[in-house]
Amino acid sequence: MIYFDDVTMVYRGGTKSLDKVTFTVSAGEFVSIVGPSGAGKTTLIKLLLAEEAPTSGKVMFEEVDLNSLHRYEVPAYRRRIGVVFQDFRLLPNKTAYENIAFAMEAAGQSDTDIAADVPYVLDLVDLSDMKFRFPRELSGGERQRLAIARAIINQPEVVVADEPTGNLDSDTSHSIVDLLFELNRNSGTTLVLVTHDRELASKTDRILRIDHGKVVEET
Repeated sequence: MIYFDDVTMVYRGGTKSLDKVTFTVSAGEFVSIVGPSGAGKTTLIKLLLAEEAPTSGKVMFEEVDLNSLHRYEVPAYRRRIGVVFQDFRLLPNKTAYENIAFAMEAAGQSDTDIAADVPYVLDLVDLSDMKFRFPRELSGGERQRLAIARAIINQPEVVVADEPTGNLDSDTSHSIVDLLFELNRNSGTTLVLVTHDRELASKTDRILRIDHGKVVEET
C-alpha cells in the first residue's frame, strides 16, 4: 500500500534528513516507526502527505506516485489519509461534536450522514457523554481520543498517528495505542504509529527503527 523506494531527502543548506530509505507498509498492517528526535520521522510523514517531494527516490501510495501529483490533486489524495497529531490540533471554539462534524463538512458529507456518523464515532472512542464539551474542558487523553475520532470519521484508508502520546502520561498513552489497535483490528484500517517510545511500538505488528535518516532495524 505504501512504498518508499530508495528515498533521500536533502534540505536547503545540505542537511540530509533521509538517506536511501526503503520500506513497505501493507494494507491492514499496524506499523510503528521509531526513532529519536531528528531521526527523520517528521520528514517521512511530510513525504507521505505530499507536503514535500523527495530529493531522489520514489514514494508511492497504492497506484499513486506522489512525486507526480499535480497541486490540484493533492487535497483529494490527502482525504485518503487521517492524521492524529501530538498537539491534537482541535478547533478550540467548537464542541467535540462540532470538531468531528466540521471534518465531515470539509469533505462534502451530507447533513444526514453527519447526524448519523458523528454520534457513532463519539461512542467508538468513548466520548458520547462529552459531545457538547469544548476541547479546553477535556483531559489530555480525551482530547487525543477526539482527535482520533476526527481522523477516522471520513473512513480513510490509512491513519498516521504522529507522536500521539507525547503529551500524555504512561497509562493514558497505553490506552490511546490500545484504541488504535482496536481500530486496526475491527476496521482493517492501515495504521502507522510514529513514536520515540519503543514500549508502545512493541504493541504493533512491525517496528521500523530509523536513526540519522536511515532504517537501521526492522522487527
